[in-house]
Amino acid sequence: MYELIKEIEQEQMKESVDKFNVGDTVKVYAKIKEGNRERIQIFEGIVLKMQGGSNRATFTVRKISNGIGVERTWPLHSPNVEKVEVVRRGKVRRAKLNYLRKRVGKSARVKEVK
Repeated sequence: MYELIKEIEQEQMKESVDKFNVGDTVKVYAKIKEGNRERIQIFEGIVLKMQGGSNRATFTVRKISNGIGVERTWPLHSPNVEKVEVVRRGKVRRAKLNYLRKRVGKSARVKEVK
């Protein structure tokens, strides 16, 4: 039974996924369906958390849009996620950056890895 579930999950996973971590600034190229048309929309922000494993892995990205914090969670292996591009690498010492939700401006910055 376990082997069957493992095979099905393996089929649903993408072959290549870009490596990124919590604290990185990323651009997520997401497919958006509007009626019968399909287009790609870019969502750029800081990765707050990554959770799950295999084909159930998800990641949450946060950005500030017009002074309001916007968070979005995507499945890593979703067909609606075209690609994830790393803009800059961040240096953090935590697995989940929930403290960034309370911060705006300079205090919400993450140091860059050199």
